[in-house]
Amino acid sequence: MSPSSSAIRKTVEAYLDRHPGEHDALAGLLAGLDRPVDVTARTTLPGHVTCSAAVIDRQGRVLHIRHRATDGLMLTPGGHIEPEDRTLLATALREVSEEAGIAPGALCLTRQMLSSPIDIDVHDIDVNPAKGEPAHQHYDFRFVFYLADNDPPTITLQDEEVSGAQWLPMSEVTSPTLRTKLVHARLDGQPEAVNASAIIHDGQGRYLLHLRDANKPWIWEPGCWSLLGGGREPQDRTLLDTVRRELREEAGLSVAGLEPYTVEYVTGIDGTRVLIQQFTGRWNGDPSRLPLAEGVMLAWVRPAKFPYMTMLPSTRTLLERHAAGHPVPGDGPAGVAATDPAKAPAGTVLNVVGVHLYLERDGQVLLGLRHPGSAYAGGFWHVLAGHCEAEAATACLVREAYEEAGLVIDPADVDLVHTVHMRDQPTDPPRIQLYFRARRWEGTPALREPDKCVAWQWWSAENLPEPIVPYTRAAIAGIQAGRVYTELGWER
Repeated sequence: MSPSSSAIRKTVEAYLDRHPGEHDALAGLLAGLDRPVDVTARTTLPGHVTCSAAVIDRQGRVLHIRHRATDGLMLTPGGHIEPEDRTLLATALREVSEEAGIAPGALCLTRQMLSSPIDIDVHDIDVNPAKGEPAHQHYDFRFVFYLADNDPPTITLQDEEVSGAQWLPMSEVTSPTLRTKLVHARLDGQPEAVNASAIIHDGQGRYLLHLRDANKPWIWEPGCWSLLGGGREPQDRTLLDTVRRELREEAGLSVAGLEPYTVEYVTGIDGTRVLIQQFTGRWNGDPSRLPLAEGVMLAWVRPAKFPYMTMLPSTRTLLERHAAGHPVPGDGPAGVAATDPAKAPAGTVLNVVGVHLYLERDGQVLLGLRHPGSAYAGGFWHVLAGHCEAEAATACLVREAYEEAGLVIDPADVDLVHTVHMRDQPTDPPRIQLYFRARRWEGTPALREPDKCVAWQWWSAENLPEPIVPYTRAAIAGIQAGRVYTELGWER
């Protein structure tokens, strides 16, 4: 779907804030945006919007092509907007790809302009009897890109429209308005980071990750676990300002002592390569208490969980590299920090805390069949469960529900309905098993960790399957009877 008039007007207004002296020149465009017409359609008269791209190489030269339709004039790649172009920027990128064979992945945005046009040029188009077009005007939105790699890409011309290509010094750019603005912006062709993200960890092997909305395909990484962060904005003096602003806007979070960690390339939503400055910092709060303004949830996650999460490979590689460089003393093979009993008061026996999700629908309870090779209760039915790490029990429940079954639960929608204090064997550590009922949830149970669970199924609470984990059977019976506590395995 082509850009809306409201989106184009927003772009024009931001442009005029930078160039107020061009208001009169763009009066016709503004008038067109007030009309009930599609200003992106080439049939809209007396003028319509087009887009072009100024591609700059490492020597500061600008790509020009010879358009057959303009009697051989050397111009930057560009043309009309197509219905499939979601943004004006997308049109410029498509035209570079079609006319010069340069894919979006070979380009990156500039720090100075980001995704804003550097110039909006108004020029007259002569009558074209062959196409049945009267004289009209083009309002050309011009975007700037750098080459992402050191070596210039191979130019593959679109023969039916283009007859040649040339890299021209900035002083020889054929459009006077574009040339002036390119020189004024001091664009040198050297890519810089334009995004910033934060690797936030607690110093004990856990990483704060952000689950992004899955139903917004226009955002970056929809439905993925990601780092907090985002794109630089004009008011950001530095990328540290960017990451601090993003943490504040996305999650109301302030992390002291953020430091640069690394710089990496990723592919942006428009297909261009994006250079991201990664920062790192420590924080050890409760993510469920943060006022999350974007996305679905925040959660503490250990590296052992990364392979089972929907996450870009580049994000996983980055986090695993950080984890390898920041080992946690006493970490076991499963990536869970060992507890030091010496730090507990004398005579204390530490209890393991487990969290369990009790979902009931029409008198039926959700149970999962554990994988036969599972380290615990292989081949048994069990409720969704996990061990509580250094986090609130409700936060652990929310995290496990999404990681294991793709269910989204608000911590405010859960109630503690039963507790089992148990010991399997006299030599085993005692365990406190907390059962939470969720009043509301989103999603349908999915097999997100098939190495642990091979099926989800709803069972009547009066006719539970066999075999079932004994303490789960006891907990369900207690919940049905209205009891809040059960003890198992203790000598009396």
